[in-house]
Amino acid sequence: MTVELPRIIWIEYEGRPVLYGAHELDQVVLAYATTVHKAQGCECPAVVIPVTTQHYPMRQLNLIYMGITRGRRLVVLAWQKKALAIAVCGSRAVRRSVETRRMAGGAWKKSPATM
Repeated sequence: MTVELPRIIWIEYEGRPVLYGAHELDQVVLAYATTVHKAQGCECPAVVIPVTTQHYPMRQLNLIYMGITRGRRLVVLAWQKKALAIAVCGSRAVRRSVETRRMAGGAWKKSPATM
């Protein structure tokens, strides 16, 4: 008995089906996605880290650092300039700095970063 393989296959990307012919299947690669928290303590051959204004929790420098350290051979940061600036400046670090100055009794002026 001979079994004939399908000549086309449908793969769903972001809710929409995409048609591939049998000769195009070498373009399809199985990949996995996880969060930085779930990958803690693990290493992966390659890591892609999106740092955008839409991904609010990822705009923390310690999480970006943790993501970078998960990659064994390749790390790709795909960022928006504003989101990376927010992560580097870090609202938590700014608040800590402000509280430290207040406790020290020094006068401070609000900077644009703390507004």
